[in-house]
Formats: sequence, C-alpha cells, structure tokens
Amino acid sequence: RNAFVYSNRGVGRISSTAELFDKYPHLKENARTFRSRPLVDVDPTCFLYVQQREFAATTPSDSSVSVIGSDDATTCHLVVLRHTGSGAVCLAHCDGSSTWSEVPLLVKAVSSLSNVYKEGRFELHLVGGFNDETKTSHKLSLSILAAFQKQKEDIHLETCCVTELNDIIVDGTHRPVVYGIGVNVKTGDVFPSALSHKGPAEQLRSARTFTGGQMADIYDSSRGLVKIGPCKWSPNLDIAFWLSQNDDTILKYLSTSPMAEPPHFVQHMKSTIQFLLEHPSSDSLFPGGQPQFYHRTERGDWERVGPS
Repeated sequence: RNAFVYSNRGVGRISSTAELFDKYPHLKENARTFRSRPLVDVDPTCFLYVQQREFAATTPSDSSVSVIGSDDATTCHLVVLRHTGSGAVCLAHCDGSSTWSEVPLLVKAVSSLSNVYKEGRFELHLVGGFNDETKTSHKLSLSILAAFQKQKEDIHLETCCVTELNDIIVDGTHRPVVYGIGVNVKTGDVFPSALSHKGPAEQLRSARTFTGGQMADIYDSSRGLVKIGPCKWSPNLDIAFWLSQNDDTILKYLSTSPMAEPPHFVQHMKSTIQFLLEHPSSDSLFPGGQPQFYHRTERGDWERVGPS
C-alpha cells in the first residue's frame, strides 16, 4: 500500500518520524518536492492570516478569502485539512500547547462545512519544525500524527514536510527550510510562502497567545467576519522588565528555538509586551464582553465593525 491513510483499519502507532518516512518513502519525495517550490507572494486583498494557536476554515464560495496562510513557524507545525468533495479547508498553526484537544476542532470545522457532500475524502498536509536540539519539533510531529489517527474519519496524509524533512543546516545551525505556507481555498493547492500581512488586530491576537489563550477559531466564513476574543488576561502581568533586556536574552527565554527564529522575532515580542502594558485590563478592548469583528472592505483591507 503506497498511501498513508489514517483509518480504523490502517496504520499502527508511529514511534518516530524516521519510521514513518521509512515505511512510506513517497512522503519523503513529496516533502522534497514541496520544500523546493519557490515562495509564493500572496495578494493581501483576498488573504487571511492565521497566527500561532489559531485556525480558520472556509469554502471555495467565500468571496472575502481565497488564500489562508501562516508563517514564522520554527518548532511549530502548520496544519491544513481539506475535504475534496466540498473543497472546505482549514489551516491551523499548532505549537503543541494542547494538540489532543485541537485536532478534533479542525476535523469538526471541515466536517461541518462539508456535511452535505457524500463524495470526497479528507486530505492532510503537515509542514513545519526542524531538527532542533530539544526535539520539540519531533515530539510535536508525533503528537499531531497520533491525534489525527484517533479521529473516526479516514484521513489521507498528502504532505508531511516536517522535522527532519524540513531541516537545513545554515552556518552550522539547524533551521527550518519552510517557515510559512498558504493554501488556495479555490484549488486546495498548498504552497510555501513568506507573508507580510498579519492583520487584522495583529498585536491583540499575539497578546492572546502570549498570555496563554487556547486554540481559537478566528473566522466566521458564513458572514466573512474575522472574530477575535473576548480574551482575558491579568492586569498585573509582571512583564515590563523584558523591554529592558537585550535581544539575546529575549531570544533565549521567549523562544523554543533561539537560533532559528526569523529576524523580526524579538521586535514582535517587544511590541506584544508593549501592547499588554498599554492594555493592562483586557476588558477595555471588548466593550460589553463582545468579540471584536472585522470585515473585508471594497479596497480589500480588514476593517473593524460593531457587534452584529
């Protein structure tokens, strides 16, 4: 059997990524092909960015979003699940905080957009991680693979460009080959990408993750609305001291992979901490305890709208 399919009949528990790639050599080939593809520039006017510990799902009929993407993954993994019948697709940025409870959310998101379709199958694409010293990537690869195996649906693993298959040594240091991906909602094509548009509400969303927020669904595809929060964090977070630390210290303590972070990592951390200090109480950001909603304008940017 050439294909790797999670099903009740299928694959036994995988104990290492090496074992998986030995058993299914075509996954190695697919990963090589995937990581050698050129980075695609994404048009920001039809794009939705997914941050760490977020996911978004939609269908080809969506008039606001035709590409979903995420990047800056070092030890994190980017997960795309798609149903070939409905074309419904979900992209998630998983950091291992709660993989076992996160994976069912992704399956449910795609299933609920596909439930009228009798034909078609679930296809899975995993990208991210590298050979990091602490083996954080490897542990995450295994737990994501195992969590998908626990689902009752048959799921076909199409792309598995993770950990050792996404590793490159630059100046003696291991780092990921692919840090970011996009998925074309209309065609299902998954591709490497470098993404500069991270809105809407980039700092608020980073603050949510920084303060321990759980995996969140950020998009209502039926209304074309990005939905953030409401989030909760403690007003007395003792974080101001980070702003006086040097870059190396911030990297060392706030990153899972200090040697492999993209160059803007430290600045991103500082601006997130600054945002939290400027908004000590999260309540002020969510009047009446309501989420923040954003819709796509005619010009193609995201604009905040009142509670609907």
